Amino acid sequence: MDVFFITGASRGIGLALSKELMKENSVLVCSARSKNEELAKIANNHNCKFAFIEFDLNETSRLEELMDTMISYTPEFPGSITLINNAGVIEPIGHTEDNLPESIEKNIAVNLTAPMILTSAFIRMLKDRHVPKRVVNISSGAGRHAYIGWSSYCAAKAGLDHYSNAVALEQKKEPFGVKIVSVAPGIIDTDMQKEIRKSGKQEFELVDQFIEYKEKGLLSSPEETAGKLARLIHSDKFSELDVLLDLRNVE
Repeated sequence: MDVFFITGASRGIGLALSKELMKENSVLVCSARSKNEELAKIANNHNCKFAFIEFDLNETSRLEELMDTMISYTPEFPGSITLINNAGVIEPIGHTEDNLPESIEKNIAVNLTAPMILTSAFIRMLKDRHVPKRVVNISSGAGRHAYIGWSSYCAAKAGLDHYSNAVALEQKKEPFGVKIVSVAPGIIDTDMQKEIRKSGKQEFELVDQFIEYKEKGLLSSPEETAGKLARLIHSDKFSELDVLLDLRNVE
């Protein structure tokens, strides 16, 4: 029985991936700021054990409590346990001097601090579970290439990548360590893309390029991306994967 913890599960990639991972006898524990009622119905149809926790990842002081609750749904003898840190925010968009302090703080909290705390708690709380344990961080090309107008988002995703590298080095020394990867999924047709396309040119100078991606049908669908992620997670060679991955380059 495979167990999956997924953040940001109510829409976009998180919603599509939750649907993709719903298999008979799996356990799916999802979290987001608001529930998606469709997921519970699908889980029931697939005979998948399912729980949804309404939670705002900006509340960083309660993140260990969230992980403890997620783990409480884990059966005594799971086949594997996977944490998927998917939730993310793009705002603030604009030059750094125009970004409000509270917007910068929220961006780093959701995109970087939350995955770090959840991963830390996941590793510590499951240390004695001698089963395959995986952490999949959803990163971005913005963590590997800087963009004008996305300073907070770029910094958070770069931090997530480097954090994943450091944790991978630590876990290699553990007898039943966690395998961690940080995956850039490509450009996906999600609500985040809608927010990007609403940007003014002085806030984000590449906005016309992103509008063109949409108009020319160059965006991947959440469902297509979720399918690739699911195959990656279920791969027999998952333990051999590089830490930093670009989903577009993964077979």
